[in-house]
Amino acid sequence: MKLSERLKQGRPTASPPPPGTDPGLSLRMLQEPVDDQRPVDPLAGLKERTQDALFARLGARLFDPTLNEEQLRAYVVQEIGVIMEAELAPLSPAERQRLMSEISENVLGHGPIERFLADPTVTEIMVNSDKAIYVEREGKLRPTDSRYLSQEHLRRVIERIVGQVGRRIDESSPMVDARLPDGSRVNAVIPPLAVDGPALTIRKFAKDPYQVDDLIHFGSLTREIASLLAACVRGRLNVLVTGGTGTGKTTMLNVLSSFIPGDERVVTIEDAVELQLHQPHIVRLESRPANIEGKGQVGVRDLVRNALRMRPDRIIVGEVRGGEALDMLQAMNTGHEGSLSTVHANSPRDSLARIETMVLMAGVDLPTRAIREQVASALDLIVHISRLRDGTRRVTHVTEVEGMEGDVVTLQDIFLFDYSAGIGDNGRFLGSARPTGIRPKFSERLADQGITLPPGVFGAVDALGDGRVGAF
Repeated sequence: MKLSERLKQGRPTASPPPPGTDPGLSLRMLQEPVDDQRPVDPLAGLKERTQDALFARLGARLFDPTLNEEQLRAYVVQEIGVIMEAELAPLSPAERQRLMSEISENVLGHGPIERFLADPTVTEIMVNSDKAIYVEREGKLRPTDSRYLSQEHLRRVIERIVGQVGRRIDESSPMVDARLPDGSRVNAVIPPLAVDGPALTIRKFAKDPYQVDDLIHFGSLTREIASLLAACVRGRLNVLVTGGTGTGKTTMLNVLSSFIPGDERVVTIEDAVELQLHQPHIVRLESRPANIEGKGQVGVRDLVRNALRMRPDRIIVGEVRGGEALDMLQAMNTGHEGSLSTVHANSPRDSLARIETMVLMAGVDLPTRAIREQVASALDLIVHISRLRDGTRRVTHVTEVEGMEGDVVTLQDIFLFDYSAGIGDNGRFLGSARPTGIRPKFSERLADQGITLPPGVFGAVDALGDGRVGAF
């Protein structure tokens, strides 16, 4: 006899349908999915009842800081056993063990997304309330057959995640950025902002961060670009990484940071800590939201100002998105060369317009020309990354900021992506970023510091020459 049939036998008999109705209608309504084609889990009802009873019995003890993980897990398993005995469900030992394991995972872990968090091929997890869970593999979104039991179940998981890093989420503060213990970035939105129920997005980061050789192997950049970027970082040029959402800006920032000499003091500033640096002398700063009374907020701009008093050799701002752009430009122009940051933008030229707009968000009434002079003086190099149609992330522009001509900041492309190479049989672009043949003006500045570039960097085809492609 199937499990679902055994469970039905243990339930009370349903009352007969009202006269004049189809006797099979109510049964079909229960059996047929309404909103989706999710698979039927015969244990779903028992699992939900057991979880609700468990939360009712334990309450705040689930979050007791005096209990370590092993003690709490043993306590939860014991209580689950008591509750299941009361259910009198006709389960085999294997089914009972499976149910206890899944409930423990749901209560103490992250529920149905736990297996995706452990899967190294999954780079992003998107939970749309209790209706659907999508994952990203190889740059492509794919639906899954996993679901949360209810919106309340998802809400408890979100509260547990944000509580671990000292953040909060409730009706007065219904969205939050947080991180998991492994560094993965979490964004959560709950009602009333999320109309259809809580939404959870997790962007995973590799436990072992990608190095420059990995990106070369993936085809995301060439050896010539890697050599140029390493020289620019060692030569203390100010580098801006630009691109759209999910293009790999943080990964590239990690790679650029790896070129910083180990004897320099590095201060990183982020909204939610994502960078994974391995220099011995590093200070990591993270912004803080306001408390429930609306006080105590410390923004990225406050941290940038404070970092200037910490005697940094390098300042790395995880992402510039507001008035801190002005303070970052001021730092770059006042003796803090070699700073790195990222900006959301669709092209190198667009990134300059965005920075100009963000400087105005600082509340300082500066003329447009003065802002552009600050930008032209502060920035030396822009590295633009794009997510192509095939799902891969590629460096498509390496652009020098030359200076001012009239009221316009002049840019010069050093490398550009070769779209003319076409698309291979596997549907991926065959091209790579090729040198334009123009030698940047800052090459003389690097030479004055004794930093030499390999011959042919600005005029030869890339060293790979085999059209390898990939994604990071």
